[in-house]
Amino acid sequence: MISAAQFDKEIENIISNAIREDVGEGDHSSLACIPSSSKGKAQLLVKDNGILAGVAFAQRVFEKVDPNLKLEIILKDGAPIKNGDVAFYVEGASQSILKAERLVLNGMQRMSAIATKTKEFVEKLEGTGTKILDTRKTTPGIRALEKWAVKIGGGENHRFALYDMIMLKDNHIDFAGGVAKAIQKTKDYLKRNNLDLKIIVEARDMQEIKEILNEGGIYRILIDNFNYTETKQAVKLIGDQCLTESSGGITLESARKYAECGVDYISSGALTHSVYNLDLSLKAM
Repeated sequence: MISAAQFDKEIENIISNAIREDVGEGDHSSLACIPSSSKGKAQLLVKDNGILAGVAFAQRVFEKVDPNLKLEIILKDGAPIKNGDVAFYVEGASQSILKAERLVLNGMQRMSAIATKTKEFVEKLEGTGTKILDTRKTTPGIRALEKWAVKIGGGENHRFALYDMIMLKDNHIDFAGGVAKAIQKTKDYLKRNNLDLKIIVEARDMQEIKEILNEGGIYRILIDNFNYTETKQAVKLIGDQCLTESSGGITLESARKYAECGVDYISSGALTHSVYNLDLSLKAM
């Protein structure tokens, strides 16, 4: 996994690029009708039910836009929210508040939706010992925000990108000439390049699981598109030789049944690619 410093840099890059994209040469709407000396106060209003995420992100946006803006936080990341709640107040230069408004809302609405969805999976899996993972099926350019939101919702992050973990999937296996060859070539590659990366291998059937176990040295086997009976058999075969992960079209409705098969993890792209933004609004007071 990437380091905290790397993750922090990703967030900083997202904020800088988003301000560049949205503000450009200047917020002419505000510049045209609001004096630079004007001071104001606004509140972040919640107009939906769910889990709040993105308050710390909003803090960083306001700080980047104008370090003199003052934030009074009422609700923290991870707090359950309902229609009518106030998450925070922001006070300072009116032009600065308006310049940051859309980026703050876009980020928080998306993050809150993901945190809410993740929390639903976490509650569904409660008591099973199985943890919910995100995937790389994220919005290009804001992956760090979306994975941050998964953590806020109580889930865990899978690998961040292609560079921080080895994951051999069906196409890698087929192009390499089979699962055994793919693993052997991967181990040689890591040794040759002095890399210390965990290896996850996708299995499409029981035979591939046997081949993976025979090669050894695998961190986790991805039990992909297995039904419940097959998943139980796979978990029994793997035992404690490595960790297990179920994936492939697993929904909120089916997640617990897969967890009850004994897998360590369930991964779901739906956490990030199938959510509707929560309704939040920044209103002047």
